[in-house]
Amino acid sequence: MKQSRRRFIRTSAAGSAALLLASMETFAMRQAPDTISGSGWGIKIMATNWGIEGSMDAFCKRAKEAGYDGIELWWTDDTRKQQDIFDALKKYDLEIGFLCGGSQADPVAHLDTFKKMVDAATSQRNKKPLYINNHSGKDYFSFEDNARFIEYTTALAQQTGIRFCHETHRGRMLYAAPIARTFMEKYPSLQLTLDISHWCCVHESLLSDQEETVNMALDRVGHIHARIGHPQGPQVNDPKAPEWENAVKAHFAWWDKVVERKRKEGTVITFLTEFGPPDYMPTMPFTRKPLADLWQVNVGMMQLIKKRYT
Repeated sequence: MKQSRRRFIRTSAAGSAALLLASMETFAMRQAPDTISGSGWGIKIMATNWGIEGSMDAFCKRAKEAGYDGIELWWTDDTRKQQDIFDALKKYDLEIGFLCGGSQADPVAHLDTFKKMVDAATSQRNKKPLYINNHSGKDYFSFEDNARFIEYTTALAQQTGIRFCHETHRGRMLYAAPIARTFMEKYPSLQLTLDISHWCCVHESLLSDQEETVNMALDRVGHIHARIGHPQGPQVNDPKAPEWENAVKAHFAWWDKVVERKRKEGTVITFLTEFGPPDYMPTMPFTRKPLADLWQVNVGMMQLIKKRYT
């Protein structure tokens, strides 16, 4: 009897997984867009080295072979590492987006570090980044202190022609939807890196009760971090698992709106597939073994985005 029950559970689980995989393939093949694409329309999907071991050359080779258009990395002031990055980008013909931010608890010191980082990332002569993704400020800084990050990058964007996007990330200035709204209302030109998985976690919901604010944010998105969150955490263990179907559909519904706007405008939208390692990735107790293969989850998300939008 026990063996029969175990066999039934295994068979049921396998069947559910197979059904969801099939439904995700169908889900990826969405209907043709209502809008005519502008001449500059396009999608570029970036890979993260977060949790990936090995040399920069090996990472870039792996990203290129998987089908990525580029990579997103933290800017480094180590000149040797910079050279490794630019050599690999050239060798594998990849685009780059840089991530910049500070960690100091003092707002003045934090902003000073941030300025030096974005100045260096935008003034280097090796390769122009597609965008600068900003981990801006802190959730406990005053409005005025956090606003200085937006004001500085707005001026720098005008000087350099590089897109600066401020990330909706826990612990940073745009950590929650109503807080972000105050900045969006004050700074109409503010562009966002939408990592809405954080807001799902902060607000313990899929944000159906904050639709107006979410739509305001979607109108300002310049870059997307494609990770699936849920009401109790910023990352599901595996988006193919049937228990996350509602969360997956919610995230793609938000991304659909951004993509349709960019398509109509005739501008490029960039995605970063950003499922992360432990402790973002859920693990088994005691062994801390990840519940899914990090690289395969990110590559699977990249492929799903390509199928749905291109």
